[in-house]
Amino acid sequence: MSSAKKDDTESLIRQTAKNLFFKEGRFGATTQEIADAAQVNRTLINYYFRSRDNLFNIIFEEALAQQRENFVAILTSEERLRKKVEQYVEDSLISALEYPYLEIYIVTQLNRGSSYHAQRPDSSFKEALQRELDEAIAAGEVNEISLQQFILNIASLVSFPICMRPLLEESLNLSREKYNELLLQRKEIIINTIFNN
Repeated sequence: MSSAKKDDTESLIRQTAKNLFFKEGRFGATTQEIADAAQVNRTLINYYFRSRDNLFNIIFEEALAQQRENFVAILTSEERLRKKVEQYVEDSLISALEYPYLEIYIVTQLNRGSSYHAQRPDSSFKEALQRELDEAIAAGEVNEISLQQFILNIASLVSFPICMRPLLEESLNLSREKYNELLLQRKEIIINTIFNN
């Protein structure tokens, strides 16, 4: 098998697994189901990834790394705090529309004891964010609040409707399309909740 063909097949299996896990919420998908969806022989999954669990772990780590990379890129940019939060909220909601089960999967894996718990932002990152929050409070853009509560507010307002989507769709009697519309409206609501002007 040529190197290009090998890379294409490996990439196809990864993307297929990602779609099954994060788009369809099929966390228990078997190796055979992944192979069938990718239209490849099941032995290729073992060849490239050694096991279904290893494939799960790779996809999980890639998803976390991508989220963290986006988060750090936004919050270390030269933009003002409000613009950074707007960008973070928008990126999170767009990701939720493409992969509605991603956050549920991440929370599930973290609850199972993923080693990702050890990966925390360094203190300089936190200090810079604290300075920006202090400036926003002094300018009257944000009410007096601790950095931890500020982050919790953003996380709650963004993540709760994503993680609770199946229950909320059912409770509110909404189709997937209608719920997507609600999610798209969240950005302005979240920003207006967190910032004063």
